[in-house]
Amino acid sequence: MDESVLAFGRAEPGVAYRDRPCAFGIAERDGLIACVRVDRGDRSYFDLPGGAVDGDETEAQALAREFLEETGLEVRGQDCIGRTAQVFRRSTGEPLRNLSGVWTAEVMGYRPQDRIEDDHELVWLEPLAALAQVRHEAHAWALTLWLRTRHNALA
Repeated sequence: MDESVLAFGRAEPGVAYRDRPCAFGIAERDGLIACVRVDRGDRSYFDLPGGAVDGDETEAQALAREFLEETGLEVRGQDCIGRTAQVFRRSTGEPLRNLSGVWTAEVMGYRPQDRIEDDHELVWLEPLAALAQVRHEAHAWALTLWLRTRHNALA
């Protein structure tokens, strides 16, 4: 894979964004994409499952941990399809730059008892609905690339 990073979002002038290494994943089941609906009341949003790489974790390890914590899905990272930098503000207002590997993920099992993020709900969306609804442009780009790669593989 090319190690170039695609940048997304608009940085606010004069704002210092904290770099945060992350891993996010695209997992498919029966033609649907696993997403998380993050409950923030009237500011709720959809994301691809994933998040920060902790300590000495690899991206693949972080991906598996984050999927389990957010959705209860047990996954294995397959291929890193791209690298992105997404600037945004968390719901707390903190400015972040997610430096992410975006992975395809194979679903190995479901352990709902291991989901610990109560404000995250697993939802399975049609790919185009996921593309339209995910919060981050980086996630929409990754879904577009995945869809085009998948289409070309089926053709």
